[in-house]
Amino acid sequence: MNQLISAKDRLIFALDVPDRNEAERYVRLLGDVVGCFKIGLELFIKEGPDILKMVKGNSSASIFLDLKLHDIPATVHSALRSAATHGVRFITIHGSDGESILQTASEVKGSGLEVLAVTVLTSVSESQLSGLGYKENLSLNQLVLERALCAEKSGCAGVICSGAEVAAIKNTCGAGFKAVVPGIRPAWGEVKADDQSRIVTPKDAITNGADLIVVGRPIRDASEPAVAAGKIVDEIQSAIVS
Repeated sequence: MNQLISAKDRLIFALDVPDRNEAERYVRLLGDVVGCFKIGLELFIKEGPDILKMVKGNSSASIFLDLKLHDIPATVHSALRSAATHGVRFITIHGSDGESILQTASEVKGSGLEVLAVTVLTSVSESQLSGLGYKENLSLNQLVLERALCAEKSGCAGVICSGAEVAAIKNTCGAGFKAVVPGIRPAWGEVKADDQSRIVTPKDAITNGADLIVVGRPIRDASEPAVAAGKIVDEIQSAIVS
């Protein structure tokens, strides 16, 4: 965990909303509370690069473009170069295809764009691995760690992982290798119809070594989203100083 990152800048809010109007409402509401806004497939496909301009025009927060790129290396490389021209801070690529894809991250170093490899989606549980074609004696923790090591070796800035694996990744890959943790569920929050399998509280994620956490529904579904975001920042701060 990088002690130099402020509690606010550790909180990424997931703009998992259907259109620009809804996204702009949350950006205006949370622009002074969170450090980064995550834009995923739904919103980016609907609105295109203009949604990035909207975020930058209404907030000083950085942008995390969560597209989980997964294609041949030449195509991923070109996509990363395009993303770098938009002033994006983070972007995701899938970590499942090994070094040939992950090494494209090294080709955009110095551009300001940080490439994060997705290890295993937090919606996947260990009981699902065999059904996905993995050998039966492979644990989920082992799979995540192997992919993190490959990402670190290939030049990625960090990985996306669950709070359950973050400590092992930081111990193995070092403090300078970023760990970004989604699947965050505050103990005081309530999320209906949850599809996340590997979840942790904000405090536990940071205590275990997460550099940044991604929070969507616990803030978005709250009656007062800015208040909920502030409570999470306070929880992050308590983990930093404890």
